[in-house]
Amino acid sequence: MAIDLLNHKLDRAFDHIDANGRGLVAREDLLGLGARILVGFGESPTSVTGKSLVESFDGIWSALTGVLGHDVDASLTRDEFREGMAAAFVTGGHYEPVFRPATVAVAELCDGDGDGRIGRPEFRTMLTAFGTAYDDVDAAFDRLDRTGRGTLGVEDLVVAAREFYGGDDPNASGNWLFGPL
Repeated sequence: MAIDLLNHKLDRAFDHIDANGRGLVAREDLLGLGARILVGFGESPTSVTGKSLVESFDGIWSALTGVLGHDVDASLTRDEFREGMAAAFVTGGHYEPVFRPATVAVAELCDGDGDGRIGRPEFRTMLTAFGTAYDDVDAAFDRLDRTGRGTLGVEDLVVAAREFYGGDDPNASGNWLFGPL
């Protein structure tokens, strides 16, 4: 059950990156996701925040291809992506030093005013970049808003990402990070 759940979530992550639907993902595709996020928030890739996001996404790709023994210019199939994500970020030691900073960079970008809180509009902008259906955004936000305050904390998104990308609890709120599975 847990492996099926994780594979389903990793397939969703693959689809976020494979925006053109060709069945392969490459470094440019992951950086393209980063670019969609930056454009959504009107952030330049050369700003401090933009550079942080681009560099952290590049780090994810390097770790992912590295654990598979591939060059960073390689394209990955869905199965290779699953295998690499699991090896690097679920069972391997790359989550905290590599993936978490990328999650923090995205969450901080969502928190444009720096108050540590992310509202529905910012959450919607982020999920739009990931390709989440418009109608699924509010349900996802409500599941992640554990306090019912109508905002998410930066750390809430970081925890949700950890649960989504590496968790095996079928009841974890983070499974709703990008809408219903």
